[in-house]
Amino acid sequence: MADVAARVGVSRALVSLVFRDEPGASNQTRERVFQAAAELGYRPDSAARVLARNHSRVLGVTLTVRNPFHADLVERIYPVAEQLGYDILISATAPSRDERKSVEALMGHRCEALVLLGPDTEDAALAELGGRIPIVVVGRRIPEAGVDTVHTAEAKGVRQAMDHLAELGHRSILHIDGGNAPGAKERRGAYRAAMRKHGLSEHARVLRGDHTEESGARAARLLLAEQAELPTAILASNDRCAMGLLDALRRAGVEVPGQVSVVGYDDSHVAHFSHIDLTTVHQDSDRMAEYAVRALVNRIADPNQQPQELVLDAKLIVRGTTAPPRNQ
Repeated sequence: MADVAARVGVSRALVSLVFRDEPGASNQTRERVFQAAAELGYRPDSAARVLARNHSRVLGVTLTVRNPFHADLVERIYPVAEQLGYDILISATAPSRDERKSVEALMGHRCEALVLLGPDTEDAALAELGGRIPIVVVGRRIPEAGVDTVHTAEAKGVRQAMDHLAELGHRSILHIDGGNAPGAKERRGAYRAAMRKHGLSEHARVLRGDHTEESGARAARLLLAEQAELPTAILASNDRCAMGLLDALRRAGVEVPGQVSVVGYDDSHVAHFSHIDLTTVHQDSDRMAEYAVRALVNRIADPNQQPQELVLDAKLIVRGTTAPPRNQ
């Protein structure tokens, strides 16, 4: 900053005002300061600026690095945060890096609040974390934790998917569940309720899985190894699970949707690809991102307000992986 001031011929304090976008310098001086900074390769030290003030104006976001729906959410979080005057710092979870480390990294960088995308952390731990820093949980319902949440109406989405399959004529409909992953319990319960509603309880079957491609592929291998008649339709726990399922079925020569119809959940951007063309339950990532960021900003402004549970609508998107069963 001293070098920029010397190049322009003004005080270091005036250069500081310009970079903080505060009054005190003419437009001509501002242009000269920015030009000198560009020539010298100078950038303001954002970390130092954070230390110099009480509020960082930075929101932290945790995500699962391999989850395409989380990528969709992050892409939409950025413009909302920028509009409200906040920067975003991302910290990913991975097989070698758990959520605790991801959260600690963000707090170590002085984030004012955290957006947790589909966390697996226990309710009690989330409640404790919410007592230390404002957080909003996206994609999971945790009414007892006392923190802000944003999620889709899981049961409604599953009901739409199951109604669609039943209307096509499917009776043998299997569900690969999400295990303990966020939303899995609600989706599993909605599947069983829908099978009862359509008089198909005797055909109900749930295979244990998770929200990964491997769980879908594993379910396909199990079904093929049973050497029994395949279900005519499968509801996967999410799009990632559906992708693994589709790949394994097609590699084994099983026609989708000719022999087996497949439905996912999320409507992530990869579901739209023409070679996948997945029928799936759409979660509104635009509104989820906006609601999450605004909930956090409101929580920063008023830490004592009551926790909010914001529930968004779900909508089935019918594409090319579902059709009437062949024997109908």
